Amino acid sequence: WVGLGANLGDARQTLREAVQALASLPGCRLAAVSSLWRSAPVDAAGPHFFNAVAALDTTLAPLALLRALQAIELAHGRERPYRNAPRTLDLDLLLYGELRQDDPVLTLPHPRAHERAFVLAPLAELSPELAWPGRDATPARLLPLVQDQAVERLAGLWI
Repeated sequence: WVGLGANLGDARQTLREAVQALASLPGCRLAAVSSLWRSAPVDAAGPHFFNAVAALDTTLAPLALLRALQAIELAHGRERPYRNAPRTLDLDLLLYGELRQDDPVLTLPHPRAHERAFVLAPLAELSPELAWPGRDATPARLLPLVQDQAVERLAGLWI
């Protein structure tokens, strides 16, 4: 599961292009994409984000997939001047099956995804009963815990 976000430039178009890039990754098949959601930045300043979640079937190992996601970010002008800076594109590896991993390069599940409405709402749209590795929780059960974080599902097709 991959989280997509952008809040600089033509964020909607960037997310469309990112979905196409995910679908084109060798060893990957795009299984599903959520609706487009809008959210205020969390622990940051800047314009509202556009967010989505994509489900990938992949033969890539987790670190290889992470490197591929980072290459897509770089191709779209991603810079990391400081933590939680506004961004042209953010691709987060949220979940990789039931894998649990914690090392300096990659933590799975994503360490804050279960606390973010902009992740949980699109995940709940696609797979509300998805088992969260290491927790007795699902997106549907976690989402009410972050109801103070405003997210808005945008109507219409976006990809």
